[in-house]
Amino acid sequence: MTRSLDLRTRLSQSLRSGHEMDLDHMLSDERHFISDIGSLRSAAVLIAITDRPDPGVILVHRPDYMRNHPGQVAFPGGKIDPGDKDAIHAALREAEEEVSLNPAQVDIIGPTDRYHSGSGYNIQPVVGVIPPDLPLVPCPEEVDEWFEAPLDFVLDPKNQSSHVGYWRGVRREYYQIEWQNHRIWGITAGILVNLSKRLDWLS
Repeated sequence: MTRSLDLRTRLSQSLRSGHEMDLDHMLSDERHFISDIGSLRSAAVLIAITDRPDPGVILVHRPDYMRNHPGQVAFPGGKIDPGDKDAIHAALREAEEEVSLNPAQVDIIGPTDRYHSGSGYNIQPVVGVIPPDLPLVPCPEEVDEWFEAPLDFVLDPKNQSSHVGYWRGVRREYYQIEWQNHRIWGITAGILVNLSKRLDWLS
């Protein structure tokens, strides 16, 4: 696929063709640690990709005092509330609440692979394209800071390292991506690894 395609077209084509392939056995997930998948709380995150010659992806640092995932790097997103129409609506609402991203500025490409987390969530990532250099403002209760990491970097398998750790006494394997002073790991890195397999972005 050539770089001459506009970003939206390239993402749409890559995501569609990627989801036509049987890649489920290759994807990162924590479902094998979960006894009852149906008990997971539904959540959604927005993978907001900036429309520039070298696209980036918007990520946030959670405050250290948060109950869930303190200090970690995440996508804007959160629980799907009863008032949300669907996962897309929830992802857009959360992104607006967390970094003041106007939903009207997001060109939705579509959903990608769900991530079932051992922390109790069934997460639906939603891919969208946004204009570059928007004046995003972090909500201090939910976001310490936001940053934009190069899409080519985070989707490059060479930058996705596999690690082993223990959580609640159970051995876990997880991915990690280090960019500048940002450590992207766990759920967020797993979603990016899955997306890189679906998009086959660097081919």
